[in-house]
Amino acid sequence: MDTAETVTQAVEILTAKGYSSDFALDQAIVHCRACGAEHPFAKPTIRHTFRFEGVSDPGDEAIVLGIECPACHCRGIIVSAYGPDADPHLLALLDRLAE
Repeated sequence: MDTAETVTQAVEILTAKGYSSDFALDQAIVHCRACGAEHPFAKPTIRHTFRFEGVSDPGDEAIVLGIECPACHCRGIIVSAYGPDADPHLLALLDRLAE
């Protein structure tokens, strides 16, 4: 299992595994910038999750996701704040992890 102590290390691990495309979140949609497809949150596959706790400052909490587009199978990365500063659209996507 790959471990990372920083967001930068998590991105480097995923990049080395071929996660090079960009994805964007917009309300209940994940946009694959490689093929232009738009997917509801239930469609993209989350392959890797790195979560970082803000040890001394909750504002330092972050999450790095390695996801795969179901249309073109491109793999990419989403990096976002987590915790109190999290994007509400990202939280909706992460709710799938508990299912």
